[in-house]
Amino acid sequence: MQMYDGLPIVTNKITIEEQKGIKHHLLGCVGLEEEPWRVGVFKQQAEGIIGEIRKKGRLPVLVGGTHYYTQSLLFADSVLEPRSDGEESDVRFPVLAGSTEEMLEKLREVDPVMASRWHPNDWRKIRRSLEIYLTTGRRASDIYAEQKQRRVLNKGDGLEKEDVVHSPVANGSILLFWVHSESDILKQRLDSRIDKMVKLGLLDEVKSLDKFLHQQTEAGVNVDLTRGIWVSIGWKEFEPYLKALKSGTATQEELDRLYELSVEQTQASTRQYARRQVRWIRCKLAPALAAENALDKLYLVDSSDVSQFDAAVSAPAIDITAKFLHGEDIPPPQELSDAAKEFLSPQTAVEESRDPNFRQECETCGVIVVVEEQWGRHLKSRRHRALVKKRNRIAAYGRLQQNIETATEVT
Repeated sequence: MQMYDGLPIVTNKITIEEQKGIKHHLLGCVGLEEEPWRVGVFKQQAEGIIGEIRKKGRLPVLVGGTHYYTQSLLFADSVLEPRSDGEESDVRFPVLAGSTEEMLEKLREVDPVMASRWHPNDWRKIRRSLEIYLTTGRRASDIYAEQKQRRVLNKGDGLEKEDVVHSPVANGSILLFWVHSESDILKQRLDSRIDKMVKLGLLDEVKSLDKFLHQQTEAGVNVDLTRGIWVSIGWKEFEPYLKALKSGTATQEELDRLYELSVEQTQASTRQYARRQVRWIRCKLAPALAAENALDKLYLVDSSDVSQFDAAVSAPAIDITAKFLHGEDIPPPQELSDAAKEFLSPQTAVEESRDPNFRQECETCGVIVVVEEQWGRHLKSRRHRALVKKRNRIAAYGRLQQNIETATEVT
């Protein structure tokens, strides 16, 4: 979101003062009127900038946020980008503009393996898999299988092969730092961050973006609100408030209530996103590093106690980086903290990696689950257990009625 012009407070862009003279790239580089970037465009632009930095003898530092984007730079074959001839995919292929059910039905027809992998309501993944097939002419499941086989073969005999595409991780040129905080402390910090954003002018920023949207709509421009800056946390949560404000019919009490609700929803969405970020590191990044025998390049620095930030975060990160750049031995990541021991063990990375083929359907509840951990939680949930008991009672009652009828017939 920080790549887009506008909403510097909402997206928490680093200020000029905070940059301290260090060049920062790709901040606010995409205009609101421009086509939103896809991950392939970001990857191409970022790799070009990284190359230029290296030519100057400088050290490129990649700062995260959106792990799907950052991870695209770390691993070969981590992104499948459909071919583009300049036309929008949903214009060329109307089915991509259809409902989730319509896309899933088409995906089942052309790539049943990928169709069975995704939850029926997962619009983004279903659309992505179908888009890959429509724009490349090949099934995403086949491409992923080939990538997996290629990785296996590349690691098989330890010999260099001409067609091997080495990722920065495989080349050993990447060092990663995860600035971690305990869950309860992180929640408090995130809520405080939203409060600070409100004081700095979040609402004025949201109103300004809403004004731009209105101007675009009046000019007949069709703005895709499902991509780019329009899906940023802090914008969409204020839509009900803005709608009531512009209606002119809402009372001040109603406006105050909607405003408070918007702030609360922004805080809740931010906490949810933070949980997804942590889960990505544990369930996607760590297993991917483990597969490249590079889990020892991921360091967790614990920032839970802010009074110890220099000693627990800055100092060890600087020391490890200096040793890494000078080719000296660096300590095992698990030695930095208790949290590092808990989250960064190779066994943990293996256990938390998700089976991409996992899929379970609960006929009792009508629920489909594609993550094993969530399936376990579903089976233990109060709702599932209650419905199972109800179903068993109904079945038992049915058997009793059948026995009574049978007995009557015999009599």
